Amino acid sequence: MADVKDPKIAEAYEKIRSNNDETTWLLLDYESDKSNTLTLTKTGTGNIEELAKELQPQRASFAYAKVRYENDEHSFREKFVLVIWIGEEVKIMRRAKVSVHLADVKSVLRAYSIEVSASTPSDLKQDDVVTRLRRAGGANYDRSKFD
Repeated sequence: MADVKDPKIAEAYEKIRSNNDETTWLLLDYESDKSNTLTLTKTGTGNIEELAKELQPQRASFAYAKVRYENDEHSFREKFVLVIWIGEEVKIMRRAKVSVHLADVKSVLRAYSIEVSASTPSDLKQDDVVTRLRRAGGANYDRSKFD
């Protein structure tokens, strides 16, 4: 089991969900290579590509982000994304534990539209994530942005 009891994690999650705060993403990392305790490493106010710059190839991390995109010329949507990051240099035992720890992370970062598994920053390109959100989002009135 992963320890996700740090109250700072829940506070950051609530800030992202709130319409009254500019925070748009959070990053959780393991305290150390051998630890199962996740800590809030950083929060930010940029898009998902800004978050991707914080992810390191030797780490396994979890992230949560609010992604805002235009629905059509008159409206926009805000959707939430859970990112499971396993960098290319992560050791095999940590890789195995990430899938087990995901359930504990989901108990805190509860509401999201899609999960994105990533191992390189290019897996988190804004346009690609928005395309996935559009496909998962149901009604889409601007077909030019869906195809």
